[in-house]
Amino acid sequence: MKKYISEFIGTFSLIFCGTGAMTINEVTGGDVTHVGIGITWGLIVMAMIYAFGDISGAHFNPAVTIAFAYAKKFVWKEVPKYIIAQVLGAFAASLVMWFLFPESEFLGSTIPKVDVWRAFVLELLLTFFLMVVIINVSTGSKEIGVIAGIAIGGVVLLEALFAGPITNASMNPARSLAPNIVSGNIEGLWLYILAPILGALLAVSSCKLVKDDNCCNEGC
Repeated sequence: MKKYISEFIGTFSLIFCGTGAMTINEVTGGDVTHVGIGITWGLIVMAMIYAFGDISGAHFNPAVTIAFAYAKKFVWKEVPKYIIAQVLGAFAASLVMWFLFPESEFLGSTIPKVDVWRAFVLELLLTFFLMVVIINVSTGSKEIGVIAGIAIGGVVLLEALFAGPITNASMNPARSLAPNIVSGNIEGLWLYILAPILGALLAVSSCKLVKDDNCCNEGC
């Protein structure tokens, strides 16, 4: 249960702080700023990797969990349990956010500013880049020391900064599912579930193409 509790707490923290920055920016009329939101996402991802990386692997993202299993760095039977813990953590965070800021219209929802197919491609590519980094700095079951936190948190920060104004840079089905449903903004939600999963799987496939045959297997 320690692994699942870690995934729950880590995802809760991620969604609470990340969407919290977006929600507070919304209700205060921009006090946090776009850059502040991006920095918040990057720092909370980094912090939670350091906090729980050696316990659960610090996935906090169904797309990452599925991709690790596809890469044979994680056992498939654990995938549903991890995803349930992640989704529950995300919903708990969004419900707390709704309680704290009932005047918020979005609660940090992911809403595309372009048509859905352009948003789909962008989210797929964002998750691809993120997973390329993750797959190369982690073992799947446990993150590698200092490298993983800085590298993964840095990519999240980078992508939130440049893609946030277009798609809110989700890269995480649980991250979109909870605030979008709690706030009632469900239009286009499917792309935030499907695109990250496909992007993460493509990243694993690219790893297999450019490295040794066993580069993406457990213990590599």
